[in-house]
Amino acid sequence: MARASSRGRGRTLDPADLDPAPRANPHLAGQAAAEGEVLRAWTGGRMSHAWLISGPRGIGKATLAFRMARFVLADGGGAGQGGDGPGLFGDATPAPTSLTMAPDHPVFHRVQAASHADLRVIQRAPVDETEAAAALGAGREPRRRGEIGVDSVRGLGAFLSLTPAEGGWRVVVIDAADEMNRNAANAVLKVLEEPPRRAILLLVAHNPARLPSTIASRCRRLTLRPLAPDVMTDLLMHYRPDLDESARATLVRLAGGSIGRALGLARQGGLDLHGELLAVLGQAPHMDVARCHALGDAVARDDAAWQLLRDLLPGWLAGLARFGATGQGAADGETAAEDRALMTRLCRAAPLDRWVAVWEKTVHLLGRTEAVNLDRKQAVLAVLLLIERAAARA
Repeated sequence: MARASSRGRGRTLDPADLDPAPRANPHLAGQAAAEGEVLRAWTGGRMSHAWLISGPRGIGKATLAFRMARFVLADGGGAGQGGDGPGLFGDATPAPTSLTMAPDHPVFHRVQAASHADLRVIQRAPVDETEAAAALGAGREPRRRGEIGVDSVRGLGAFLSLTPAEGGWRVVVIDAADEMNRNAANAVLKVLEEPPRRAILLLVAHNPARLPSTIASRCRRLTLRPLAPDVMTDLLMHYRPDLDESARATLVRLAGGSIGRALGLARQGGLDLHGELLAVLGQAPHMDVARCHALGDAVARDDAAWQLLRDLLPGWLAGLARFGATGQGAADGETAAEDRALMTRLCRAAPLDRWVAVWEKTVHLLGRTEAVNLDRKQAVLAVLLLIERAAARA
């Protein structure tokens, strides 16, 4: 499966510009309310020692966490949280009005280079250190282990208890906290129970319900929302100016308010896969057998294509069920004309409960295939057969 869509203007872009890592990203859009809450806490002298930043993947949680970290590391060494202390000539220092920091700021550079003495970032460890170094050097995310183990958080309490090297605060970013195993979570809990002075923990969580309640209850919650369609469009124009208007509109519909998901789809050939998937589904109930097998072969030999199909196909079937119930295939009410025509035809061919059953079986089958490493091609063919049979039973 192609890694880049053919639906742009053919421009070659730097991979780091297409999808910048959160620690290197100076841009955050659509989350002004969350930033305002952090600023009010800081300027009001009520900065919590731990923040739980939650929401769907790809909406800016880790980017916000690093913005907070940079802000605290830069501003915390001065007058302090209130921002109203005396300046050089006795006048009040104005309170900060934004978390934004210019990329040429020294603190930004050191956070990006992972060289700031007062910042520690905890993530899933790479599967292979040598491979990880090569991947990062090429602007790619390395393969990582399935969870954050206790080795990754060992020494956390000692790090936070040390006097800040630059006289301000010590900051820890855990991305993502809901990926910690039990032992790692217990180690973090011990720190939260007795938080050191001038120390802040920023816990990013895609699914906060997976965290122990004892951790969540000791954090201030900061819930981020999916991005609005106009924000998504602006961000895609910024990060992917090579894409045409039609491609951007498709990505906005598919991504569900997640710019991370939209950029991933664009980078990994999601537009092409989505187009081929719609073409195959559009043939129901008389799908081309050779075309179905070609689709199965494509996702069987390409991990990225398989992950994309696991995301796109259940999502499209959920939209089909939603369309049958409400007349809208997308959660935000925006349904493409090509999707609407196909969904209308399929909903006329079979009742809503049948499509709900197909969606449920698809989610189970694709999830089971991933969990126990079943044959991917056979799983795809089985799902397409389910759809074909449902469409054929008038």
